[in-house]
Amino acid sequence: MSVEPPDNGISVPRGVSGVRVLLLDDEPANLHLRTAILRQHGYHCIPASTIEEATEVFSDIDIAVLDYHLGSGRFGTEVATHLRSRRPQVPIIILSATLERHFGGAEDMHLLKGYSSVDDLLSALSALKAKRLGSPVVVDARDFFYSRISLAIGSDVLVQIFDDHGVWHYCNDSAAEYLGQTRDWFPGRCVFDEMPALMRDWREVLRTVARTRETYIDRTRRGLLALPRTGEQNLTWSVLAFPITLHDSRTGVVLTARVLERNSPLFA
Repeated sequence: MSVEPPDNGISVPRGVSGVRVLLLDDEPANLHLRTAILRQHGYHCIPASTIEEATEVFSDIDIAVLDYHLGSGRFGTEVATHLRSRRPQVPIIILSATLERHFGGAEDMHLLKGYSSVDDLLSALSALKAKRLGSPVVVDARDFFYSRISLAIGSDVLVQIFDDHGVWHYCNDSAAEYLGQTRDWFPGRCVFDEMPALMRDWREVLRTVARTRETYIDRTRRGLLALPRTGEQNLTWSVLAFPITLHDSRTGVVLTARVLERNSPLFA
């Protein structure tokens, strides 16, 4: 027997997709708002404010959207682990406001509050509906995690994320274009092997930042490259390297660069 969601004064639109979404959040206002949004977009939303309420409807859902912080020392990941053991085919999305989270647990995707929009949640639900229909869906949580960081920094900034050995974990569109490769070319490759003559020697900087968790700042005309490209001789760059916890809990480094100013050439 299916479980109907409680009547919260929000009408379910006709012609719903039939996809039943568990929405767990201990904040009443957030729960009410997200329930309304999902129902307006055709989802059969089942709201729950406690782990116990969520657990009761496990057998009647197609996708779970779980808030990470549930108060009183309890977390949505507890629910994710329990749900995965009982119904492994149900996709799970965790909503979290914390960047310093270990990714890759029972959940299929993390959406970061403050970085992710309503459209991000709706896109995630749309993609994961395929799993309900029997088609496997693989969501690259790592790329999503790093892309949110890049989005917060700004699209006009060259952003690269490395481990302490110089292996790329992420490169945004601006940096990829600057370095002459597609964005998906970078992950898993080592900058010191692939671009030994192009990139200036960042080996010691990356290792030091990762080891000491200090921040490196360089505001000169050096930029990212060993030798400036044509037309870059008169640019002043702001280059910043700072530590970050990678998706696998190791310490990595975010390397950013942007042009501070364009200097007029000097004449004798």
